[in-house]
This record gives sequence, C-alpha cells and structure tokens, in this order.
Amino acid sequence: MANILMVVSAADSLTMRDGSEHPTGFWAEELVVSHQLLVEAGHTVQLATPGGAKPTVDEVSLAAESAGGQDRADGFRKYLAGLDAELSAPLALADVDPSGYAAIVLPGGHGPMTDLYRDADLGKILVAANTAGKVIAPFCHGPAGLLSATDDAGEFAFAGRRLTVFTNEEELNGGTGPNTPWFVEDALKDKGAIVENAAAWTSHVVRDGNLVSGQNPQSSEDVAKEVLKALAE
Repeated sequence: MANILMVVSAADSLTMRDGSEHPTGFWAEELVVSHQLLVEAGHTVQLATPGGAKPTVDEVSLAAESAGGQDRADGFRKYLAGLDAELSAPLALADVDPSGYAAIVLPGGHGPMTDLYRDADLGKILVAANTAGKVIAPFCHGPAGLLSATDDAGEFAFAGRRLTVFTNEEELNGGTGPNTPWFVEDALKDKGAIVENAAAWTSHVVRDGNLVSGQNPQSSEDVAKEVLKALAE
C-alpha cells in the first residue's frame, strides 16, 4: 500500500476583486470523499498545509444545498470530526520529503487561490514529484496549486500538459461570480497548460500520464478512483 500526501489550503478567506474578504477554506466534499476512498483502499493519507496550520472548512460546503442534501452534509461533518486530530496537526509543506509519497492529492475550495498557487514549498514538492513520475491529482480549484511549480529555468512545470479545472463558467454561475479576483482556468492556460473541460457541474476527469485532474466537486469520487487505478499500475 502507498503513502499519499494530501495538500490542503490553510487559507480562510479570499480577497475579492473589489477588495472585500470572502470567507473560504477547503471544500468538504472534495477532502472527505477523496480521503475516505483512498483510506478505504488501504493507503495511508497524510495531510499537509502551508506552515502546518490547521485548515479551515468552507462552511458553505457543509450546507445541505451545497453538499447534496442534509444527510450528505451531516456525513461530511461527521467524517471531518473524526479526522480532527489529523487536521489539527498537519505536516508543514516545508518539511515534506516528496520521495516518501507515491501520490500528491490536492482538493480544492477557493483556499488554494489565496495560498497554494504561490507557495514555493509546494512548488518544490510538485516539481520533484513530477520529475519522479509520481501521481499528482489536483481537482476543482486544487489545480491552482500547480501554478506554484516552476523548474530550474523558471518555466511552468506543467506547460503542455492536459488537465481540467473548475471552469470560468462554473465560477461565474455558481462560484464567487463576477467579483472573483482571478480565474484558475485562465491562469493555467496563460502558463501553457492544455485545459480540457466538460459541461458545467458534471464529473469530468482528465489523465495525462502521472497527472490526474478533476473539474469540480462532482468529480471528487472519480478523481480518487483514477488515483487508485494509477497507483495499481
């Protein structure tokens, strides 16, 4: 069985286009569903955040209308409560040795747009993991974290790679709307990634070699299943 590193944003707000602060964090469904499937498959999942800070769950993701019903929302709360000891003492990204992990998983929420996209420690982890051919699996807003990865020549490590991400359409019509400070889809395209998105709010996974990405919260389960498949190969 493999050791998997789950990188989670430590941000609890996002500065909007108009300068206001929007409460955020990680999206419950994305962390819970992927973590649960990976652990149930027998793998070890270790959490890591910038500075080793306890991550904040986006409370919107625990509302019944966002979670897909009250039962699912309650299930997410229960799972996170059971994970509280690990969430309270994650590894600091600066202390992570990527050679000890077979996969790096990055769930979203808007938090990565505040910290992970420019985290130098995450960038080093991703470059090393990618060079070694380890599985890298960001989804929803998690692909923002890929923007931190530049090689020794200063080039984006994932330029020319196929991936998917929370779309501009989803951001404008169900995310943070026109006040969104920047769009992850656009930023990845500008860096040279080949973005392949599907219909809004449908599960969509793109695999390009060791890179597995998912478009939105609905993709959480399918991303985890694709990671399991990649680890078994």
